[in-house]
Amino acid sequence: MRIEPPPSMVSLATEALMRMLLSGALKPGDRVVENQLTQDLGVSRPPLREAMRVLEQQGLITQVPRRGAFVTQLTLHDIYEISTLRRELERMAVNLGVPVRDQTRLERCRAALALQGEAAQAGDHVGVIEHGYEFHSSVIGLSGHRRVEEAYRSIQLQMLVCMGMNRQARADRESLVEDWRRHQKLLEVIEAGDPEAVHHELAIHGATTFIDGIEDKVGGHSPESLAWLKRIRAEGQA
Repeated sequence: MRIEPPPSMVSLATEALMRMLLSGALKPGDRVVENQLTQDLGVSRPPLREAMRVLEQQGLITQVPRRGAFVTQLTLHDIYEISTLRRELERMAVNLGVPVRDQTRLERCRAALALQGEAAQAGDHVGVIEHGYEFHSSVIGLSGHRRVEEAYRSIQLQMLVCMGMNRQARADRESLVEDWRRHQKLLEVIEAGDPEAVHHELAIHGATTFIDGIEDKVGGHSPESLAWLKRIRAEGQA
């Protein structure tokens, strides 16, 4: 049995900050006040600052000279880059990994999905998002391609924010349990072993529901992002 080291205070602080972002306790544009957070999270200033640095490197916190740190508002171009990179990595992983040759990789998918189901049954909004990300990461893992999974992990926190926006956009039409069942369906298609069917299921999976009207909610429009929005809507992928 392999003994895993306990998570560091920096990791715990980073996770706590992300949960605040996903739950809406910290919103885009909010100031990130260190003194308040050290009390709220029960951590000292050094690990909190390191955690904030991690989020800053991911573009989720912005340091403004003489004003402090603020939660970043993703631009339309940011969302375009995150979404298209995610889709291309998933496409590559499916091409490499479906049909699945190593059953232990499927077990990883099933384990992540089971945790998402537990979170859904418990009404844990943030847990559904976090375990949903882990499920999609395990789908990437079907490829057996370490560098593809590392690329996927490199935008993990940004992707979680987009997934949080998507969960909020789907809240009126889809319960947490229905969210989990949508992921169950994707796994069933993966298990059937037809990569084209998996590509189709991912295209209608609803991962970009949040882009409905997004250009009126965020700035940072670019020709590329507007062309992407037009294409996605024409294909009916939202």
